Amino acid sequence: MVTAGAAALLSVGGLLTAGASGAGAAAQPAAAGAAGNPYERGPDPTESSIEAPRGHYAVSETSVSALGVTGFGGGTIYYPTSTADGTFGAVAIAPGYTSLQSSIAWLGPRLASQGFVVITIDTRTTLDQPAGRGAQLLAALDYLTRRSSVRNRIDSGRLGVMGHSMGGGGSLEAAKGRPSLQAAIPLTGWNLDKTWPEIRVPTLLVGADGDTIAPVATHSQPFYQSLPSTLDRAYLELNNATHFTPNRPDTTIAKYSVSWLKRFIDNDTRYEQFLCPLPRPSRTIEEYRGNCPHTS
Repeated sequence: MVTAGAAALLSVGGLLTAGASGAGAAAQPAAAGAAGNPYERGPDPTESSIEAPRGHYAVSETSVSALGVTGFGGGTIYYPTSTADGTFGAVAIAPGYTSLQSSIAWLGPRLASQGFVVITIDTRTTLDQPAGRGAQLLAALDYLTRRSSVRNRIDSGRLGVMGHSMGGGGSLEAAKGRPSLQAAIPLTGWNLDKTWPEIRVPTLLVGADGDTIAPVATHSQPFYQSLPSTLDRAYLELNNATHFTPNRPDTTIAKYSVSWLKRFIDNDTRYEQFLCPLPRPSRTIEEYRGNCPHTS
């Protein structure tokens, strides 16, 4: 088993967060989706639309100072610029051990441009363990929906969590602690707790075949296997990937994260086609497990 000390030496993230506002797709939002599902946002998805670096919505961003919040270390909020489609679901994302929000910043505008409000967070200290990171993800969601400048853009009943490494372990902790969440996505997650039978939140676990810090055999795979068999769950193992693959833009991570969040936060069954039948092994997918069709 990898120690926290070893992870400290190896899990520093890579990307620097962008500082400008208003980045994103130039297209204007269309009207909200079908009357049968008031949470549908954006046009009918295609393979190319969910793999694209930017989705349908233009995106703005705003910084959140650690001095103005409690329970987490501040962060950056990315959100669809237009309010024409009504409110959106929201996602909080935590970095890994010793890392800053810059290490997972690429996910902010990428997910927001698909129709979510996203906050990438800094933790209170870079050495915080998974349980602390889970509590901070929930604190960030509470700030986002209750006090943030974009709170009126968010449907507070449609929330999810993501995280990398110990932040991924933290997303499991958050899902365990708040079963009302709609989705959880641990990315090459690390946690000393290997069993999660208490989780009731639809969960997509992303592992990497070349991960030596959180090897799939001792982390993502047992996490997945311990989830209730009745839960909507999936395990995606990336091919030719490492523990740090989630620290840079990755089409496969984005494609299935967008599909999972859309399917379960927005209850948008238009995205079921990308999750069921189960994706087959490919140049970027070593293995994919899950239950189909989804029932949540």
